[in-house]
Amino acid sequence: MDKKRRDFLRSLTLTPILLGSYSLFASPLGKPIAASRLQYSVNAFSFNTLLNSGEMTFFDMMEFASTLGLNAVDLTGYYFSGYPNIPDDKTLFQLKKKALQLGLNISWTGIRNNFVNLDKASRQADIEMIKNWLQVSSKLGASIMRIFPGKGEHEGYSRTEVKNWMVSDFQECAKYAEETGVIAAMQHHNDFLYEADEVIDIFKRVDSEWFGLILDIGSLRRGDPYKEIEKLAPYANYWFIKELVYIDGIAEPVNMKKIATILKDINYTGYISFESLSDGDPKQIVTSMFNDFRKEYEKL
Repeated sequence: MDKKRRDFLRSLTLTPILLGSYSLFASPLGKPIAASRLQYSVNAFSFNTLLNSGEMTFFDMMEFASTLGLNAVDLTGYYFSGYPNIPDDKTLFQLKKKALQLGLNISWTGIRNNFVNLDKASRQADIEMIKNWLQVSSKLGASIMRIFPGKGEHEGYSRTEVKNWMVSDFQECAKYAEETGVIAAMQHHNDFLYEADEVIDIFKRVDSEWFGLILDIGSLRRGDPYKEIEKLAPYANYWFIKELVYIDGIAEPVNMKKIATILKDINYTGYISFESLSDGDPKQIVTSMFNDFRKEYEKL
């Protein structure tokens, strides 16, 4: 090796020392050097009535997202014809092509499942459905697919027992998620898991890099939702921003400044998705949420 090349390589090994906190080889556990890069999406459930009635299609939803200036769309599984049966490849690839034409990503998909169900055979059927839709998600190019803890009565079984089989079911989903390259992510959804600590407990017990968390700000309805959101924020792979939060169970308009501050403080760099559950024109509501959030975030 000639002297010039040797000196050059030696200089690279000294770079972290010279750059200090701006080292190119900084620990991945530290804060990234680059500024936070939020990406914006919209969830199909915002247009629930319109999609179910046929007044809107996924293509229309994509046009809206592109016009508004969003980066992506969430294509929820149960708005595909024939759900829970999976759509054919032609349908999926047409959506993928449309997204490309509009400069959008299809970041997310989601299905309905119930792991609170006492019937093990029914839970296993839901696992098989999740596996099928993980394949759909992979074909669409989605990085993450929403699954639920579930809901319902569990007479004869304690919450601890339900959580134990829920963890096992999630672990089976996570194993298949790794095979498809799509994260299977739990949306806590205020159906069985109500508080941040128990959501985190389930998340940690599943213990898989292919099992994620979708932070739903409207589904933390006990105590102070902003404190609960702060607890969950470090674990979240994806966020749902809604127009309402619930303080001790009482609805009030979301404080976008507080949400923006939490995201900024953890330097979150992924997707946030806007989802409207209110009556009224969903396009206007989503547009208002997007503009309000972005205004507060850009102030910080």
